[in-house]
Order: sequence, then structure tokens, then C-alpha cells
Amino acid sequence: MKISLCMIVKDEEAVLARCLESVKNLVDEIIIADTGSTDGTKEIARRYTENVYGFPWRDDFAAARNFALSKANGDYWLWLDADDFISPENAEKFEALKTVLKTQSPDMVTCPYDVAFDEDGNPLSTFYRERIMRRGAHFSWHGRVHECIAPRGKILQSDFRVFHLSSEKVRGARNLHIYQKWAAEEPLGGRDLFYYGRELYYNRLYAEAEAVLEEMLRGEGWHVNKIEACKILAFCRIARKNTEEAKRALLASFLYGPPRAGVCCELANLFREEHKLKEAAFWYETARACKDYSQEGDFESPECRTYVPLMELTCCYYSLGEPQKAVFCHKETERLFPNRPAVQFNRTFFQKQGLL
Repeated sequence: MKISLCMIVKDEEAVLARCLESVKNLVDEIIIADTGSTDGTKEIARRYTENVYGFPWRDDFAAARNFALSKANGDYWLWLDADDFISPENAEKFEALKTVLKTQSPDMVTCPYDVAFDEDGNPLSTFYRERIMRRGAHFSWHGRVHECIAPRGKILQSDFRVFHLSSEKVRGARNLHIYQKWAAEEPLGGRDLFYYGRELYYNRLYAEAEAVLEEMLRGEGWHVNKIEACKILAFCRIARKNTEEAKRALLASFLYGPPRAGVCCELANLFREEHKLKEAAFWYETARACKDYSQEGDFESPECRTYVPLMELTCCYYSLGEPQKAVFCHKETERLFPNRPAVQFNRTFFQKQGLL
């Protein structure tokens, strides 16, 4: 059984070698489609593979990825971005996964994608992505930007993780411009409306983002995207000083699934800013009780179930005149995050108060 790595790159000389070094011994074939590099990206790529192809860029990530995929010869293919990395621990998991591929022959493997990290290297944001596909199942990428592969067939969920370490390359409003051009040419589906609205928000076009996200929520769409759309809609309304409507947007997310920790933390933040500490504490406690929905594809932030609500509850309960509850939350935070400066500050504070 052979595995092909299929990548698209452009001007990634700062990070490409790091990525390819981490994966070179795990795959049987490396295929790289370069979409117009002007730095040393292609030269770095050729150190690892002869299969480096040029692909003229046409504002369509799916087209570029499908081109790279068309060159694959393996039984399975894997995708990575240039700023991704596979740790030694996860390289071992990948090797074990190969045996599973041989014995179970899944059509698709999904796995966690860690896309942000704290100072200790713990993931701040994780979601599951389609990562390995059987070539004979004839999958293809869809979407000019934020491209994806629709899951189907026999799907295996793995604990093999990919770290997205990011890079310093400036991307600017590239994605937004692609969406604007695309939306002018044809109607966008629910998933693409969600990402279009998110790009508008990132670029501080709040009114336009609200309109697109509201359109997305009125139509068909994946429940995970609708939940996240409610949160981004709330951020737009906060930016426009419309706090009450922001709360309604967050509460509307409960129409699409059980409460998410990130949503509950945002509700709590709004009440805390209004000095309604009992209400804030309720929502922070609710956030702590929320389940991890990252396996459903959620844009999961584990700290919204632990560090964030515990730190805020420590302050809320102390301000509400409930020092024992505050100390309990502090101890829980210290147990989980003993080296955080803010946790150490709280410990010193409670010691001075004679509460520890």
C-alpha cells in the first residue's frame, strides 16, 4: 500500500522544509503544485521530490488541489499545507494508522487539526478535518477558497493529529476578494456564505458580514457552521455597539445544537461587562459543563471549557462576596494551568487575603 502526499504551495520558503522534513519518511510519494512562487519554494520542494508542477493561479484553491491530486499514484492520499507539521509522536500514530488502512480499507480518515497554541504548546483551537482519502473512491475538492471534501463512504476517525503552525506570510484580503468575485458570478451555498461572512468580519466590514451571515442562517447549512455563524454575527453586532442583538445571536445558536462552551463564554462576557455578575457566573458555569464537540467539526477552543470560565468565575465569585467559591475555582485553575502568570498572581492574592 502506497500513500501520496498532495500539496499546493506559493512563496513558502520559510516553512516548507519544516513541513516536508516532518512527513518525508511517512509517505511514498510527494506531489507539489506550485501556484506561482517567486522565492525559493520550488527549489526547496525539489530537495524532497521530483514531482513539482506549476499550476497557473486562477483564484480557485480547489482547482489547484485537484490538479495536485490528479498526479497521485498511491492507494491513499494525504493533504497538508506548507505551514503544517507532524510531530514525532504523531508520526508514530501515522505509522500505526497505515496498518488500519490496510486491514479496514476506509474511504476517508478524519483527524484533529490543531491550529493555535498557548505558551506551553497546548492547542487553543482544534477541529476535525478530512485528512486521508482512498484514491479509488474518487474524491475531489470543492470551493474556490476554504475548500473541502464532502465526507462519504466508510469514514474512520483517528487520533493522529496535524499541527498548523502558521507562517508570517501576509495574506491580506485575498480570501475576501475571491469571495466577492465568486458571489458576483453565482449564488453561494450555505457553507460558502458562512466563510464569506467570516471573511467580511475579519476585514471589519461588519454590516456586510451581518447581511451575509443572516442570509446563511435563513437557508440550508451544516449545523456546526450555523452555530459558529451565530457567534460571528454576535461579534459583528458587538462591534456596532448593539449588545442586546448580540445576545440574541448567541442564544439563537441553541436552535442548531446543544450549547457550545465558546458561545456560553461570549454570553457571560457580555453580562460581565454590564456588571451583571450573577448572570455572567451562570453562563461561565454552563461553559464549564459543555461537552467537547470538536469531533463533529466544531471550531473547538478547549480553554473555553476550562481556563477561561474558571479564571472569570474566580473574579465573579470574589466580587459577589463568595470567597470560598472563588478559591475553589482558583484551585481548579491552578491544578490545570499551574504555570500561567495570571494563576500565580491569583494565588498570591488569595494568600495575602488569608484564604489559602
